[in-house]
Amino acid sequence: MTDLSERSSATGRMQSGRSPRATKRASARDERLNNVLVAHPPSWNGLLEALPEGTALHDGHGIIHYVNGLLCAMTGYEREDLIGQNVQMLVLPRLRKAGKRARRNDANAPANVIVSGAELYMLCADGREIPVEESRSQLALDSGSWVVVAIRDVSAQRASEKARADAELRFRVAFENNMAPMTFADADDKIISINDAFCQMVGFTKEELLGCDSTPFTYPDDVGITESTHLRLISGEVEQERYVKRYLRKDGRVIDVEVSRSPARDEDGKIRYFVFSERDITEERALAAQLSHQALHDPLTGLANRALFEDRLSQAHGRVVRQGGIGAVLLIDLDDFKGVNDTHGHFVGDQLLTAIANRLEQVTRTADTLCRFGGDEFLYLAEGLVSPAEAEVLAERLIKVISEPFTIAGSLIEQHASIGIVIWDATCTSFSETIQNVDAALYEAKRNVRGRHVVFTPTMHQRAVSRFALVQELRHAFQAGELAMHYQPIIDLTTSEVVGFEALMRWHHPEKGWVPPNVFIPLAEQSDLILELGSFALREVINEASMWAPHSSMSSRPYVTVNLSAHQFLDPGLVPTIKNLLSESGLPPSCLILEITESVALIDIAETMTVLEHLGTLGVGIALDDFGTGFSSLSYLAALNPRIIKIDQSFVRPVHESSRNDTLLETIISLGQKLNMTMLAEGIETEGQFNRLRRLGCELGQGFLFCAAVPHDQVVAMVGRVLTN
Repeated sequence: MTDLSERSSATGRMQSGRSPRATKRASARDERLNNVLVAHPPSWNGLLEALPEGTALHDGHGIIHYVNGLLCAMTGYEREDLIGQNVQMLVLPRLRKAGKRARRNDANAPANVIVSGAELYMLCADGREIPVEESRSQLALDSGSWVVVAIRDVSAQRASEKARADAELRFRVAFENNMAPMTFADADDKIISINDAFCQMVGFTKEELLGCDSTPFTYPDDVGITESTHLRLISGEVEQERYVKRYLRKDGRVIDVEVSRSPARDEDGKIRYFVFSERDITEERALAAQLSHQALHDPLTGLANRALFEDRLSQAHGRVVRQGGIGAVLLIDLDDFKGVNDTHGHFVGDQLLTAIANRLEQVTRTADTLCRFGGDEFLYLAEGLVSPAEAEVLAERLIKVISEPFTIAGSLIEQHASIGIVIWDATCTSFSETIQNVDAALYEAKRNVRGRHVVFTPTMHQRAVSRFALVQELRHAFQAGELAMHYQPIIDLTTSEVVGFEALMRWHHPEKGWVPPNVFIPLAEQSDLILELGSFALREVINEASMWAPHSSMSSRPYVTVNLSAHQFLDPGLVPTIKNLLSESGLPPSCLILEITESVALIDIAETMTVLEHLGTLGVGIALDDFGTGFSSLSYLAALNPRIIKIDQSFVRPVHESSRNDTLLETIISLGQKLNMTMLAEGIETEGQFNRLRRLGCELGQGFLFCAAVPHDQVVAMVGRVLTN
């Protein structure tokens, strides 16, 4: 400070423009300051050191004459490193021009005027740059012009300001620019801020909503939902709320909105405002409803599916337990739907199912449930019945409405249905058991005469269990060798000689004995076993028939007929299989005749003609079985052109003998003769039947009058024999 004391001993020059009195006062003040600085250097030093900011004293040329300890601590310089240096050494090079201009302004400023607020970056000894705020005070003393520079490190302030700016930016992005609708409301639920996304969602402007509560855009029936959540939050019952309500847009459209609401509290825990984040879930709910509908309804007909039906049955059972009464489940099965698919295609079949569903819905009572169970089966749940008879009346109504003809894709299609019925009460607890029972009743309804309904009884369940067990045993019969082919002789009615055989499958059960074919064949037809049985029969018959030799009296080998099921006849592998079996066995194709019923032939007449053409190319013959029992035989008989027509036994031995029966039998035989087809009468049991058939000119016959079916080892001895009663 010696340099400063020497400089301050001179008298300061008067500034131009001052009045004499002002100049005199300034001169007196400067003289007193000079006296203090000169007389008390420690006081001056102590004053600068006591300042709360880093301080430097430099002359009018920027040369530093003094720095306090705080400035040294800020910059990392020692005091001797700074004194005598130009103050510009503390300024970043890129900012030094601005610093020089500032000093020139200081030099021209009146004495003792403070220049503050200038923001700079100060260069520290280690090269760091720290943001500072600088305040300058000019002292004009006799010793010259001096500047006191106070420097404050504003790093923390700048960091705080940046954090605040970043927070404001994040808020703008999170709120104002957020694509999610958001609002702020005060403690009274009045809107104080709102973003554009919310305005777009409800169709109102900010000006229309600020200062309002949620009433203007709330659907009238949902007013009060927001208020109730407000009370729970105010009371502290919950910390945040999420709820769904409906909004009424300005254009009148109603939307579903999910609202998330949280309070913002001050340090004392008092709610200052509420933050609302909202989401339009209208489409989401519509999609959820659509998916829920799809999960519980049949996609083709729109009826309830099995899952929904089971739920409805459970609810209905609960009502019966509480209130009493009975209900019924009806299983509706179309009797001849497969023929529609095979004849007209699955597209028409689907249209028919939809039309049937529509008809059934028209007669479905309001309290009842109609379900598509699968394929061509429908379930009907009837509730609130007074007696089982009501269920039977309902079943007849359903059968009747289905039996009326349908017009699908320009075709007139008739359908008939059979129905199984289960009556249930409060004791019914199992859905699967109900379905099993109604299926058993349906089986009984379809077993003999179709197009009727049957009410379940416990004995039906026992029969169903027995059928299932028998099917399982039938599967085992293949491996156990319990199945065999027997042969019933076919007689030339003119000579009574054996000319061929009909192959019939027999099953000898190790415990039950002989199981009738009319028991196990229908069971096989209801499962995949029928194809296995058919393949077994073809293989056994062709191999065994290949060993038969003609009798000396016969001009050719005896032939054999084999029955084909509908599944087997329409199987694409049928013709190749027969061709291979004939080739391997050596059996002449003319010795093999395949029997099909007219109902099988007419399932798909176009496919039937294709199969017959391929079989004809092989040389295999066709016999039309059960002739006269169908409805369309005559119209297709010429087209099918079978080698043999088998007259059904109902014409051979009618229940009631009459001249009309004789006339009908004579007509059938005459028709076959005129079409050059061999007529074969089935079920001949009496001499009278035999004589009548021979008199009418029927060529062939078979029946118990001649012989029952015999094992293969007895066949050879019968070839060419004359069989009489």
